Amino acid sequence: MIMKEGRGHYGQAIGILTLDTRFPRIPGDVGNASSYCFPVKLKRVVGATVKRVVTERDPALLQPFIKAAQELEKEGVRAITTSCGFLAMFQKELAEAVKIPVFTSALMMVPLVYRMLGRHQIVGILTADSTALTKQHLQGAGIESIPLAIAGMQDKTEFATAILDDTLTIDPEKVEQEMISVAQQLVETNPEIGALVLECANMPPYTFAIHTATGLPVFDLYDFINFVYNAVVVQERFTKGFL
Repeated sequence: MIMKEGRGHYGQAIGILTLDTRFPRIPGDVGNASSYCFPVKLKRVVGATVKRVVTERDPALLQPFIKAAQELEKEGVRAITTSCGFLAMFQKELAEAVKIPVFTSALMMVPLVYRMLGRHQIVGILTADSTALTKQHLQGAGIESIPLAIAGMQDKTEFATAILDDTLTIDPEKVEQEMISVAQQLVETNPEIGALVLECANMPPYTFAIHTATGLPVFDLYDFINFVYNAVVVQERFTKGFL
C-alpha cells in the first residue's frame, strides 16, 4: 500500500487552541502536553489574554481563533479544543470554520451529564469566574435551559491571582484547597446536585481532590479530550477476547 501526504509532521490528533498566558500550566492542565498519553498539538492565539476572553468577551478575537483553528486543521489534527471554557461563546463559528470536530468547552458535557441524573437532580458547575459566565456562554454550549448551580473561583486569592491575573507563579496546594472549599460550599448549598462539571481547563489537576471531598462524579475537559481522541483515533479492539 502506498501512503501519501504533504505535511512535515504527523501523529498529533488533538489540536488545542491556548490563550496567550504566562501562568504555569502544571501537569493535568489542558495546556500542558505531558498531561496526555498521546501527542497533542498546542497553538497559542496571540493577544487572547484572560482579560480579553473571560472578562471582556472581546468579539475581535473570533477571527484570530478561526485562523488558528484552520491552521491546526491544515496541520493534520483530527479534532480541536481550547484551553478556556469561556470560548464556548465561539463554538458555533469555530465549528463552521473547519471540517473536523470542535469542542471549545467542558460545558458541552453538561447535557450528557444532566441526562445521567434523576429528575430531581441538577448539574453543578465550577467556573473560573461566575460573574463573567453569561447566557452567551451557556447558549454557546447548548445548556441555557438545563437546571444548573454555578460557583466561581474569582474570590479565591491564589486561583484568582495566578489564573485570572495571569501571574508567573502558582501554588497548586493552595489552589486545591480553594477548589475543595468552593465545591463543598456549592454542594452544601445545593444538595440536589448530582454531578459536577469543571468549566475551567486549568482545573483538571484538582478533579480527584474535588471528587474525594464531595463524593460526586466530576467531569472535566481532560476527560472530554480523551473521549474525543478515542473517537477520532479508533484502534482495533477486542482481538484477545474469547467466547
